[in-house]
Amino acid sequence: MLPYGPKDLANAYRTVRTNTLQVAQEIPEDKYGFSPAPGVRTVAQLLTHIAFGNEFSMAVHPSRLTTLVGFNFPQFIGKVMSEEQQPRTKAELLNLLWERGDAFAAWLEGLDEAMLAERVGMPDGSSKTRLEMIMGVKEHEMHHRGQLMLIERMLGVVPHLTRQMMERLAAADRKSTRLNSSHTDISRMPSSA
Repeated sequence: MLPYGPKDLANAYRTVRTNTLQVAQEIPEDKYGFSPAPGVRTVAQLLTHIAFGNEFSMAVHPSRLTTLVGFNFPQFIGKVMSEEQQPRTKAELLNLLWERGDAFAAWLEGLDEAMLAERVGMPDGSSKTRLEMIMGVKEHEMHHRGQLMLIERMLGVVPHLTRQMMERLAAADRKSTRLNSSHTDISRMPSSA
C-alpha cells in the first residue's frame, strides 16, 4: 500500500487547480495579452500551457507505456505550443482550465496503486515511477502559477494566497494582543498579607 495514493493525488491536484483558477479570475481580461518580457508567454498563453499541462501524462499512462525511448517529444510539444497560440477569451480559458483539471482529477482518483508503482524507462536509461511522473503535473502547474502570481504583482494585484496569509497573520496578531491585554499584571495586585 502506498502512503500517498490516487485519492491523495486527486485532492492535491484539485487544490492546486483551484488556486490557479483563482489567480486566473483575478487577472483582468484586458491584461491577458500581457507578457512580462519579450519572448515570454503572455498570461493567456501561460494559462493555456497550464490547462494542457497534463497532456503528457495522458499520452503516457493510460496506455501504460513502459518506456519513453522513441517517444516523439518535438511532435508532442509542437501540439501543445500550437494550443497556446489559439486566441481564447478569459471565460473560455477559465472553462478550459476547469474542465481539463476536473477530468484529470477524476482520472487520478480512479488509478490503482499498482499502476502508480510501475516504472517507466526514460530516454537516458534511468526510470521513474508513474507516481513520480504524475506528481510532476502538479509541480509543473505550481511552477507556472508562481510566475502568474509574480505577474499579478506586476499588474498591481495582490495574489489571493498572499492576502489569505496576511489575514491569518493579522488575526493571530489580534488574538495575541487580546490575550496579552487580558492578563492581569500580578506585580501590581495588592498583597493579601
